[in-house]
Amino acid sequence: MRQVLKYLYGDARRLTLAAALLASLAALVAPTVIRQREARDVLLVIDVTGSMNVRDVNGLARLAAARRAGQGLLAALPCQSRLGLGIFTERRSFLLFEPAEVCENFAAIDGAIAALDWRMAWEGDSYVARGVHAALTLAASVNADLVFLTDGQEAPPLAGGAMPPFDGAGDTRGVLVGVGGSEPVPIPKYNEDGREIGFYDEADVPQENRMGPPPEDAPSRAGYNPRNAPWGAEAAGGTEHLSSMKAEHLQVLAAQTSLAFFPLESPAQMADAVLATTRPRLVAVPVATSPLPAALALTLLVALFVVAALKSRRPDRLPA
Repeated sequence: MRQVLKYLYGDARRLTLAAALLASLAALVAPTVIRQREARDVLLVIDVTGSMNVRDVNGLARLAAARRAGQGLLAALPCQSRLGLGIFTERRSFLLFEPAEVCENFAAIDGAIAALDWRMAWEGDSYVARGVHAALTLAASVNADLVFLTDGQEAPPLAGGAMPPFDGAGDTRGVLVGVGGSEPVPIPKYNEDGREIGFYDEADVPQENRMGPPPEDAPSRAGYNPRNAPWGAEAAGGTEHLSSMKAEHLQVLAAQTSLAFFPLESPAQMADAVLATTRPRLVAVPVATSPLPAALALTLLVALFVVAALKSRRPDRLPA
């Protein structure tokens, strides 16, 4: 019996070595196959206005949550996709760089997203609707789809609550991502050195947009004068100094611009939504098949050495 086990063990070892040799040779000559894969071209625009400093996204400031979501999207995009970056403040969106290939430029793009800061804002106003319109024009100019992250707070409020007109952006698609909680909370205030010094109060923030014609109830306001005080003589009051994610406004804006809308829940959720709503572009991707036989050869050799090691340590249980 011992002779039979010895023969079988030696035969199995020779077969394993032969199989590992054949798998190694197959790895040397294995072909590279071409596969079709979907890539995306995306322009990521992030709101950097003051209300994005509110900390109501799981303890994070909205801008920090938006940065994380942008970095998550970058990591989720397949190679040969392209991602560009822009910021929104005042009434326009500004292009920082055009879409670049995500794998070759990953570190640079990731670093640029991480460096976005509220200090980049050049004005305190926040005309979100006009910013989205401008971003769609930018995206169309670089042949990309749009991903726009904002809390949707218009500052000052839209005149009469009316959405500004939009002429369309051609075939550009994308998503409007709402960032922030649903409960109104104070907006942090910073001094000229960038240090937080409290929160904005009612007198610090325009509570009403007094551009254009006055509202219908203007004649009933105290101090109304059609020439000298068409909006009344008293300062407007309200809660515009408190901020929440304006989901209803963003839904109306998304419908106007043919964008999808969803509130930000996690970076993975946003990445899935972007891949589902943006236009795919088929690209040819070379895929090497050599790792498969190489892995098989390595597995066989490891198994062979493991058995040999066990045999050397427990000679009484293996053929002599």
